Parts: sequence; C-alpha cells; structure tokens
Amino acid sequence: MTKAILGIIGGSGIYDLPGLEDRREERMASPWGEPSDALMRGRIGQTEIVFLARHGRSHRIPPDAINYRANIDALKRAGVTDIISLSACGSFKSELHPGLFVLVDQFVDRTSGRASSFFGTGCVAHVSMAHPVSPHLMDRLEAAARTESVDVKRGGTYVCMQGPQFSSYAESTAYKAQGFDVIGMTAMPEAKLAREAEISYATLAMVTDYDCWHPEHDVVDVSAVIQVMHDNIDRARRIVARLAQDFPALREPCAMGADKALAHAIMTPPAARDPALIAKLDAVAGRVLK
Repeated sequence: MTKAILGIIGGSGIYDLPGLEDRREERMASPWGEPSDALMRGRIGQTEIVFLARHGRSHRIPPDAINYRANIDALKRAGVTDIISLSACGSFKSELHPGLFVLVDQFVDRTSGRASSFFGTGCVAHVSMAHPVSPHLMDRLEAAARTESVDVKRGGTYVCMQGPQFSSYAESTAYKAQGFDVIGMTAMPEAKLAREAEISYATLAMVTDYDCWHPEHDVVDVSAVIQVMHDNIDRARRIVARLAQDFPALREPCAMGADKALAHAIMTPPAARDPALIAKLDAVAGRVLK
C-alpha cells in the first residue's frame, strides 16, 4: 500500500493553513526545467502536505508561462499521490456568484502553445481524460466544505482560456451559450499532466467575478478579483486544512483510474523508445517503464 501525500497547488495565502506543523522548504530539481517555486512541506495531524505556489510566491509568473510539466514532475518526485488545485475563476451563471466555491468535474481546453504532455516523439502515450477529476477527492472536498460551513457547488465545466487577458464580450457570451460554468487560466494542462503522472486530481475553484457577459458586471478588473480572493482566503484555508485533517493515511484507489492511468497508455515498444526521453520520465512513468 502507498502512503497518501497531499499536494496543494495554489496561491501564497494557502501557506498559512490552520494546524500546519513541521514546515520546511525543499528545492526539487526536475528534468523538465524549473518549477514555479520551492516546495513547502509540512503536516496536519498525520497527513503530509506538499504545497506549490503556481505563480511563484510573489505572483511573478503569468498563466501562459507557467512550467506545468516541471511543477507536476516536482510534486511526483516529492511523493505526492493526490493534488488539490485552488484556482480563481469567472462565472457564466447567475447562481454561481462571487465568493462561491465550485468543485468542477470537467474541463474544456482553449489554451494554445502550452506543453501539455510529458510524452512525445520517442515515446508516445495516450491517457484517458474522459473523467479528469477523481471522485474520492471531490467527495472529501465537499465533506470538508460542509463541515466548515462553507457554501460549495458540486459539479461544473471549467473552460481554460489562454490569458493573461480576460475574455472579450464575444468570447464570454459564446462560452455562456455553450453551457460552460466557469472560466479560468490555469487548469490546463495541469490536469492533463497530473493524469499522465498517475496523480489523482481535483480543482477547488473560487468564483471571483461574472466574467463580462453579465449586464451589471460587464468589466472584470484585477482589483475586484483580488478583493474577492482576499475576502475568501480564510474559507479556502479552512477547507484545505479540514481535508488534510481527515485525509486517509493510505492512498485511495481512483474510480476513474488516475492511479493507473499509464497501465495501457504507452504505444511505443521498448526497443523504439528514445533513451533521453525515457530518462526524463523516470518519476512520472517509472512505475510502467521499469
């Protein structure tokens, strides 16, 4: 059985989790380049926590320049089995109001130019993204939010835009017409890479605005987004801390197969694989390549 280690990807405010002990910083080298920041390790109760600031602790990296591969690889090397991604998002539905947390279960990728796979020429693999979020993590996040009396909506589709600009009105109304629920800039290719690394993944999305489709909220600006995030960071910390406090000691199997996503995914036979690429895959795919 594998020990459960909980990875958290989010903003710097999450560092101050209630009950976090034995905090220590760890620099993790990755063959995929530099992660966004050093890892912050600690524990809540018996649960080991590994935190990574997605944009760097000073928010110096824009969403389109994040080295998502290095981030996920670093967390895999740190032993992380489950990732909770905290993400700010805009809403396409009136009932998904600013300040609400949404447990999204689907993603639509509208990004471009981001490295979205660890695999490629020299070793080809295809993992399933039909159900990208691990149900057991959604269950535990929902339970943690309810225990902390935090309003949360389960289920929804997150469309990931390229950024760093916010949507045009035409884009916003088109996404709304397609039935999407929220929009953000960071879930892709993060969720894809977590699946390739066989790490269970879930997103806790905080609604900060109504994008620009809403007739009474037709401009999205950074100051308004930051104000909502500031007002709700304590609730986000409480959810994550409660999740960690109640987290199982051993890794739970994923009903959607995240923990064994590579079992039948690699197409390239061993004799045809590129040794240089295989060496870089030692952490991500070591379970199936050995």
